[in-house]
Amino acid sequence: MEANSQAVVFQAGSEEYALPILAVVSIEKPEGITHVPHMPEYLKGIAKVREELIPVIDSEMVLYGRKTEEDEKTRIIVINTSGISAGIMVRDAREILEIPVEHLKQTSLLASGNNRFFSRIASFDGRMVMMIDPELLIVSLDGIGEVTEYVEKMEQAN
Repeated sequence: MEANSQAVVFQAGSEEYALPILAVVSIEKPEGITHVPHMPEYLKGIAKVREELIPVIDSEMVLYGRKTEEDEKTRIIVINTSGISAGIMVRDAREILEIPVEHLKQTSLLASGNNRFFSRIASFDGRMVMMIDPELLIVSLDGIGEVTEYVEKMEQAN
């Protein structure tokens, strides 16, 4: 890892989380999301972003088991992983944070079970930001294969 790492910080629940800037394609307003019946609970729906259909994942459903309460600060962070592009709905995309490597701590206690997608904690004076590995987040979602297949079928139909 380089001397500094950049990440997009967002809020889910009352905590701060971050995705590495290299995985982030864009930050969008949540518009034109189409609900898809019989899909996993974490799937908010499908949206068209920059001429591409992407699944929109509710961050609070994944992290806390409850739906994100939408308001004017709600955003979709579009990420690109080796498997798919996806949108992560968040309560507030707060900032792009430069994190010196000495502020990154391992999360061996947290990176297990349902939290295996946490890669590290960025620890500052009075502030902790959980770093999420987008690749591990996507593969940890139950039923993501079904979601991916559905999106691919929809893309081919258009």
